Amino acid sequence: MLVLTRRPNEKIRFPALDITVHILRSSSHAIRVGIEAPPEVKVLREEICARVAPPAQPKAADHALANALSRVTLAIHLAQKQWQVGRTADAEATLEKALQTLAQLDQTQRPAPTVRCTALIVEDDANERELLAGLLGMNGCECTTAADGVDALDYLEAGGRPDVVLVDMAMPRCDGPETLRRIRADERFSGLPVFSVSSTNPRELNVPDGPGGFDAWFSKPLNPKYLWDAIQAAVRSPAASN
Repeated sequence: MLVLTRRPNEKIRFPALDITVHILRSSSHAIRVGIEAPPEVKVLREEICARVAPPAQPKAADHALANALSRVTLAIHLAQKQWQVGRTADAEATLEKALQTLAQLDQTQRPAPTVRCTALIVEDDANERELLAGLLGMNGCECTTAADGVDALDYLEAGGRPDVVLVDMAMPRCDGPETLRRIRADERFSGLPVFSVSSTNPRELNVPDGPGGFDAWFSKPLNPKYLWDAIQAAVRSPAASN
C-alpha cells in the first residue's frame, strides 16, 4: 500500500490509468475528494461495490461455440494450403473434419430469435436469396422468398402481406420495375414498403422513388446494417401498419 500525505487543493495522479484524485477538503472526521477518470472506468464507493453484480462471465456454451468456429476456420485455411501444394487427400480429410464440426454445431444450435417482422425477398439468384433470408432471419425477420416478380405477385395475390418487400431489378419473367409497378397499382398493397436491392443504377432504369416508387434503394454489394436499419424504420412507420 502506498501512503501519501496531501493537503487540500493538491492532487494524486495515476498517469498510466489517466486517473486524477483531487483533495478538496479535509476535517477531523472526513476527507472530501474528487476523482477524474476515463468514461470506461467505474468509480464507486466501497459500500456500493458490495451491491453491484460482477460482470457477467461468458457462458460455457459461448466458449464452446467460439472454439468450434475457430476449429472450422483453421481447418479451412489448412485445407487451402494443402490443396495448393497438391495434398488433395489431406485437404479433403481436413474439410471433412470441418464439416463434422459444423454438423455438431447445427445439432446444438440455439433457439431461433423471436420474430420481429416479416419480409418478402424477390431475387433470382438462389444463393443470394437464401443468404439474405438467413441473415435477416438471425435478426428476427421471418422471410419468404420468390425467384422473380411472378412468384412474388402470386404470393401477394394469395394473401401474403409482409412488412417489407425487397426486390432485385434484373430478373426473368417479371423484373424489378414491373414488379414495383404492379404492386403500386393495386390498392390492396397501399403503404407496403418496397426496397430495391440491386447492382443496377436506378437512373439507368428510370425507376421512381418515394411515393409511387421504391421506398429505398440499396446497391450491391449490400451493407446489411443499413438494410436492417431501414427495415426496422419501415416496420415502425405508421404508414406500414395501415
